[in-house]
Amino acid sequence: MGKRVYGFLLGILCAAALTGCGLAGKTDMGEETDVEEETDVEDTGSQRVELVVWGAEEDTELMDQMLQSFQANYQGQAEFEISFEVQGESQCKDALIGGLEAGADVFTFADDQLNTLAAAGALEPIEQADEIQGRNLESTTEAATVDGQLYAYPLTADNGYFLYYNKQYVSEEQAKTLDGILKAASAKKKLFAMDWSSAWYVYSFFGNTGLQVGLNEDGITNYCTWNQADGEIRGIDVAQAMIKIAESPGFVSCTDEEFVEGVKNGSIVAGVSGVWNAITVEEAWGEDTRASKLPTYSCNGKQVQMASFSGCKLVGVNAYSKHPEWAARLAEWITNEENQRLRFKMRGQGPSNIVVAASDEIGQSPAIAALLEQSEFSQLQRVGGKFWDPVIVFAENMAKGNPSGQDLQEQLDEMVEGISAR
Repeated sequence: MGKRVYGFLLGILCAAALTGCGLAGKTDMGEETDVEEETDVEDTGSQRVELVVWGAEEDTELMDQMLQSFQANYQGQAEFEISFEVQGESQCKDALIGGLEAGADVFTFADDQLNTLAAAGALEPIEQADEIQGRNLESTTEAATVDGQLYAYPLTADNGYFLYYNKQYVSEEQAKTLDGILKAASAKKKLFAMDWSSAWYVYSFFGNTGLQVGLNEDGITNYCTWNQADGEIRGIDVAQAMIKIAESPGFVSCTDEEFVEGVKNGSIVAGVSGVWNAITVEEAWGEDTRASKLPTYSCNGKQVQMASFSGCKLVGVNAYSKHPEWAARLAEWITNEENQRLRFKMRGQGPSNIVVAASDEIGQSPAIAALLEQSEFSQLQRVGGKFWDPVIVFAENMAKGNPSGQDLQEQLDEMVEGISAR
């Protein structure tokens, strides 16, 4: 792991001779408070605080600034030694549970790892939960909550997907429906792209139909009704709609890497992706770049709004930290309003903070604005490990037009059986 160490000795606020002077301290919010004159200055000022922070490699420069500003803000209250270590956010859970006492004091992680971390005792409920919830988007605090308890600090609200389109080929009106997009793309011998080899994206077709998928109470296994054979929209209706989409000459199922390549070479003029490709798309399409919520699609004679899985990044404090109060202060510092603005400026990541999310700079980002627009039709990704593979098998067959000719209901039943397996 790459490691950066920030350590410097910070001076004592008041000389010992100034007995009885008002010693200024800082609360978690950075506001000055009076400390009782009995406070032992030597214990406060010379306390040695060693903290380890885990985060993504791409955040190294950003973390440099945050950790330095944190130490400057709390100058005089402790002797800090703060280390930043690179740890992939998607693997954070496994690395941490492998040795909690040896793990980082503060760490960033994807929200779908929260339940496991909380169940493993790696996180403690946050005391100032109301305060944290009050300044962050509801969807992000929900993602940081287990059984009514807030366990982590929201950091971003951008792990989701939406529609990119090139207005030179697809109009704003056409972009409202998948039928319109496919018609516009095929008329110009261009393509609309979506990855049906990823169950994450395939959820789009089932999410707003009344068909359900989610975690059982055990937090491990899934329930699923995607094969439902009655109701306004049945599983077979969705399957038939997907096959019809796949038959369009304007459609291609491709990976994220292939989407980027198609955008660059001009073959793809619309597609479903996320903020991580915003810069690449804008560089390729220039002023013709547009982004919006996902379109509706035709299913059993109705226009159904495409859904999405949503997610966010969180910051956790290790329950085994030797300096839990300082670790909590640092976690809050990393996720505060000022640093979420900085994160957007340096990394282009969507904020969870309500004030920053409503700011002009966010409104000027087509990708972030589209993601926030799609959030109304999104659901937190809360599925067990058995969800992914059966959905991929089903969706890839739909993308090929069901070449085997196998009965669609049979395929739906097999998919649901796999998703719900114990």
